[in-house]
Amino acid sequence: MNRKLSANFTLKEFINSPTATAKGIDNTPSEENIKNLAYLVENLLQPLRDNIGKSLTINSGYRSRLLNSAVGGVVSSQHLKGEAADVGYCEPKKLLGALVSSRLLFDQAILYPTFLHLSLKRSGENRKRVILK
Repeated sequence: MNRKLSANFTLKEFINSPTATAKGIDNTPSEENIKNLAYLVENLLQPLRDNIGKSLTINSGYRSRLLNSAVGGVVSSQHLKGEAADVGYCEPKKLLGALVSSRLLFDQAILYPTFLHLSLKRSGENRKRVILK
C-alpha cells in the first residue's frame, strides 16, 4: 500500500490512521476509492504543493465507515469515498489563500485552526465552497 500517487504523495499517507491502528479497524480502500484519491492528488493536492513549494502533511485521507464513525466523522463525509483529505500546514489560512488564488478546482475547502480540509469530486459538480470553522 505504499504506492506513489504523485511525485510527493503515497497511498499509505491517505490510509494511515492512528485511530484505526489503536482500535484494530481495517482501513483498506477499494479500487474506486484509490482512483478517487489519485484524482484528488493529481488534480488538487500535488498542484497546490507545487504552487506553494512546501510539503503538506496528510492528517486524514480515506476513511472506512467504521473508522469514520470512530473519529466522529459525518455520515456523508467525502473521506468515505477517497475524495477528501485533511491537510496539515504551518499556516492553514495561508494555504487556503494559495488555493483560492491558484484557481485550482475543488469541491470544499474547510478551514480549521490547525488544518485545511480539501475535497475534489471525480464526477459531479465541484462547488468551490469555502467554509471557515
